Amino acid sequence: MHEKHPKSGRDETSEQRADRRWTDLIQEMRVALTGVQILFGFLLTVVFTPRFPDLSDTDRTIYIVTVLLGSASTGALIGPVAFHRMVSGRRIKPQAVIWASRLTMVGLVLLLCTLTSALLLILRVATHDVIAPVLVTVILVWYVLCWFVLPWWAKRRYTAPPAAVDDGQ
Repeated sequence: MHEKHPKSGRDETSEQRADRRWTDLIQEMRVALTGVQILFGFLLTVVFTPRFPDLSDTDRTIYIVTVLLGSASTGALIGPVAFHRMVSGRRIKPQAVIWASRLTMVGLVLLLCTLTSALLLILRVATHDVIAPVLVTVILVWYVLCWFVLPWWAKRRYTAPPAAVDDGQ
């Protein structure tokens, strides 16, 4: 039996909704995973470059933090795939979609931290200047605006309130 979902207004069963949301989530994760995997792969090679021993202790610490953040981000963004595989066929797809969505959001926050940390390291090495933290802060604000503030604003601005229930009065 089809039911019109109160939030989406779509005529779909809860299973169909879970399937659609899962497909949407997988498409979104593909974009994030590609970026984090490229960045993480690059980060893993930095330690083997001739210039790495010349980094200051602060820059080495930033590098280690960045690698750890990149690893955590990769884990969180790949986590939904493992989660789905482990619970597949158990008839809990709606719950799996919720947990996969949460893992993806954690992964995106960790990716934000990874990108910010990597940018800080690169700009510190490239500029040898106090301007690096200022530039990183500007980019961090930009990421937060694009990734979180704009979607939050759009959600609040364009989501219709639930339809009033007509109780005959």
